Amino acid sequence: MTTHELVCGETGVRLDKYLAAADIGISRSMAVTLIENGQVTVNGNSCGKKQKLAVGDRVEVTIPEPVPYEAKAENIPLDIVYEDSDLLVVNKPKGMVVHPAAGNYEGTLVNALLYHCGNSLSGINGVLRPGIVHRIDKDTSGLLIVAKNDMSHQNLAAQIKAHSFTRAYEAVVFGTLKDDEGTVDAPIGRHPVDRKKMCVTSKNSKNAVTHCRVLHRYKGYTHVECVLETGRTHQIRVHMAYLGHPVAGDPVYGVKNEKVGFTGQCLHARKIGFVHPSTGQYMEFSSDLPPYFRDFLHKLENISK
Repeated sequence: MTTHELVCGETGVRLDKYLAAADIGISRSMAVTLIENGQVTVNGNSCGKKQKLAVGDRVEVTIPEPVPYEAKAENIPLDIVYEDSDLLVVNKPKGMVVHPAAGNYEGTLVNALLYHCGNSLSGINGVLRPGIVHRIDKDTSGLLIVAKNDMSHQNLAAQIKAHSFTRAYEAVVFGTLKDDEGTVDAPIGRHPVDRKKMCVTSKNSKNAVTHCRVLHRYKGYTHVECVLETGRTHQIRVHMAYLGHPVAGDPVYGVKNEKVGFTGQCLHARKIGFVHPSTGQYMEFSSDLPPYFRDFLHKLENISK
């Protein structure tokens, strides 16, 4: 249990906003939870989240120790494209979370991997992310690689860092791309206001490069291939939105009230390639477009006639 004692330096700020902005490592939602649980006092008195502070108010915050959680094995079917003693390549369905986190402690890819692999997963990323070398979003389908031991994990992570790891995606984006191919070279960092989002920014960002190629143009939409040179969080989704062509159905970066669409982004990790950590041979795998993606393309074909 950790206790922080703060002295407010401004007047009129709401308590929950003040705590979220303070350098104590909590979000606004967590601040609200702590207030509601009676773990925050102002000048020694209990308070509500909407309480307005004044200069000199003394705020005491007690943060309980996190409850240890260890992911549990679950008998969930896996679409395994390749597997050996060092790694496996999995075709993740749309809607499946990769690893346990707040709000998603069951039904994840990690839960399924623990059942399939037992203790044969790398431990570098801890008990909640065993074997996970890289991730794809919940509503992104497609291929990702899983390491069965630490040697493989370190080797594959080094390939990703060196940009020698092949990752090609297919997406349907909103609007009609003018050029047949091109490159988006724009740094990505955390959104300054919405901390759950990423954005193109020069502040506290990392370089991000995505190579794009048009596969087919439809009425109001474009089917594209996106090859990652880097692998930043939400990279394709952010870069396409930056171009003014967000991924169709994207609930975070997409077009609001989209007339033709569905829940979750139309984005599929189609191809993955890497040098095998033990054999030194280059291996490459691809997966067919899933039914939701093909159905959407068929719908666009009918609209475009």
